[in-house]
Amino acid sequence: MTKLSKRSEAVALSPIRKLAAFADEAERKGRKVHYLNIGQPDIKAPIEAIEKLTSTEFGVLKYCPSKGLTSYRNKLPTYYKRFGISIQPEDILITIGASEAIYLSLMACADPGDEIIIPEPFYANYQGFSTMAGLHIHPINSSIKDAFALPSVTDIEAAINDRTRAIMLCNPSNPTGYVYSKKDLNALAKIVAKHDIYLIVDEVYREFIYSDQEFYSALELENVSDNVIVIDSISKRYSACGARVGSIISRNHKFLSAVLKYAQFRLSAPLFGQILAEAAIDIQGSYLTEAVEEYNRRRLHLYNRLKAMPGVTCYLPEGAFYCFVELPIDDSDRFCQWLLESFEYKGQTVMLAPGSGFYASPGLGKKEVRIAYILNTNDLEKSMDCLEHALLQYPGRTIIN
Repeated sequence: MTKLSKRSEAVALSPIRKLAAFADEAERKGRKVHYLNIGQPDIKAPIEAIEKLTSTEFGVLKYCPSKGLTSYRNKLPTYYKRFGISIQPEDILITIGASEAIYLSLMACADPGDEIIIPEPFYANYQGFSTMAGLHIHPINSSIKDAFALPSVTDIEAAINDRTRAIMLCNPSNPTGYVYSKKDLNALAKIVAKHDIYLIVDEVYREFIYSDQEFYSALELENVSDNVIVIDSISKRYSACGARVGSIISRNHKFLSAVLKYAQFRLSAPLFGQILAEAAIDIQGSYLTEAVEEYNRRRLHLYNRLKAMPGVTCYLPEGAFYCFVELPIDDSDRFCQWLLESFEYKGQTVMLAPGSGFYASPGLGKKEVRIAYILNTNDLEKSMDCLEHALLQYPGRTIIN
């Protein structure tokens, strides 16, 4: 039989999407599946941006510049200025979603065999892109006991070796909802400056913070401009996941020039998505405010339901729209598949993301799941009804009722 590449065999299945076939089968059997496994908002995209896209007249659908539409790159700094961040168009490269931004950044800053330090649990795709680039993730474990706060900077620095090229994190965190503070980021800045490595920060959830803590961007760090790489996207901000428009932002133009080499091979990011993204920059006021308020209602509803369930360990996430929860079960992969294959409550079930896929350390996350609170509170209530009854019926539950 013709062989596959070792790289293909090494890449793990996505914990977010790998159970999709079981969900499809559950729906084929007539069950209603509540999808809490993926960060797909149900809030509508801003109508003004949609109208701008649909009213644009096209003759020839041309390639965009590999860096991104010039008009979009020229306008994007005005968005960051609202956060007190000063960047220039030449600091920006537009990508096919944040996913490509992550992959191209890793390809440009590290060689096969190099290491990236990441607090775990982390966004599962970091593992996939690292494997594709031939890189190793050196995980530093965080704990649900303190809501997955930043691990000790002493432990992080102790993990640095000759092959370390970057420290990477998501702020606010996907999958935990933890918000890294100004103090956290400044502590990391000292480490990257001392060892002259990169600090890659995925900031796609910057607007979604529910505590009094203010968002602090890595772009605000002083004296480490050449070390900082920020990943961003319009997917969550404007509920526009399908637009596939992200960005890499860095004041290190040598790094961006390296990324551009890869970007030129893939030609360009989507034209339609960039037109929508450019129009969305003008949207201020109630759209994002109302979206954050809605997600906060969902967050509180989810938390109150979870903490009332026997044996469930949870916390109140500060940002993004995820909660990483420990359940009284034997194995989260088995449980999440069982929910779709064998369980239903009033003709419904729920799809969750198994926790093990968000760790690089073997054996961790076996009792944990990521829950995305991206459904309206009515559907979220039905989802939690399903989960509560499932935990009472699951053959591999670890508490006696």
